[in-house]
Amino acid sequence: MALCPFLCFGKGSDRSARGKAQPTWRVFSLKELHSATNNFNYDNKLGEGGFGSVYWGQLWDGSQIAVKRLKVWSNKADMEFAVEVEVLARVRHKNLLSLRGYCAEGQERLIVYDYMPNLSLLSHLHGQHSAECLLDWSRRMSIAIGSAEGITYLHHQATPHIIHRDIKASNVLLDADFQAQVADFGFAKLIPEGATHVTTRVKGTLGYLAPEYAMLGKASESCDVYSFGILLLELASGRKPIEKLSSTMKRSITDWALPLVFEKKFSEIADPRLNGDYVEEELKRVVYVALVCAQNQPEKRPNMLEVVELLKGESEVKFSQLENHELFRSPQPTDSNEDRIEAAEDSSAKIESKPELKENPEP
Repeated sequence: MALCPFLCFGKGSDRSARGKAQPTWRVFSLKELHSATNNFNYDNKLGEGGFGSVYWGQLWDGSQIAVKRLKVWSNKADMEFAVEVEVLARVRHKNLLSLRGYCAEGQERLIVYDYMPNLSLLSHLHGQHSAECLLDWSRRMSIAIGSAEGITYLHHQATPHIIHRDIKASNVLLDADFQAQVADFGFAKLIPEGATHVTTRVKGTLGYLAPEYAMLGKASESCDVYSFGILLLELASGRKPIEKLSSTMKRSITDWALPLVFEKKFSEIADPRLNGDYVEEELKRVVYVALVCAQNQPEKRPNMLEVVELLKGESEVKFSQLENHELFRSPQPTDSNEDRIEAAEDSSAKIESKPELKENPEP
């Protein structure tokens, strides 16, 4: 397993040369993680995805952890494991899930994180906590800005820059105070200095994929911006990225929201579970930012630094410019809903390698 570059980075002179503290992660033994999770007991399972399962655990010192256990060992799974561990070892930000450590014994591959007691954003919007209405407007704005700041760190502060490639509601975890922690870096890509994009196999979740990435495999920071735009609309409205209108018809969340923005019907975009209890100007900001992020043309999308500034409402001039953006002045000619969604689903025919696309699971 090719973890040498990661180990050298984590414990080598690079961090010391910058005057930073040694990393806080460590190598766990398989015996220790078996004990912490009660032998990966089913009752400890927090969720499951294509990669495997995540379990709650408690260490000997009483601290709570989440353990991601890869389902099956393979060279590909090993690579994704190594990528995620390396990326997590590189980053340290209050809105990025921190690495506690990892275990690689025999064919077992496990990653250990801090446990997030409020689970994922997906669980509150569409899953097990969706009926409890725990996300008031203040928490939603905090989640929007916090997750944006975490992604901004990946794009603009990390060296080299990092593309997440799987920004979605299930990968935004919530701590005890409902602060956002962007998670799951198994699909992440490091961007060489000076590069505008990397061409790669398509991986991600239907509904969140930028068109240029789904069709051509071109991954860039702008692809994450697109996905974040979809996430913002989902956060504001409580709707899923793709809605089934019938057995043969689907509609994207952007195609649902944009006509309502033309008519200034922002109250119809707000999640009904909020019962009208939201700050109207903030809702407008979130919706406008979401839709400019989720434009089809990558060159027209803002970068994440601009997204954070707009979400925080730091510049009235820039928000005024946003309101008058060409996207909101009159209906734009677009591809049909079905054509756009089917293009992502059928992108395996458009690129050299078959993409790994998955539906967005509910926990």
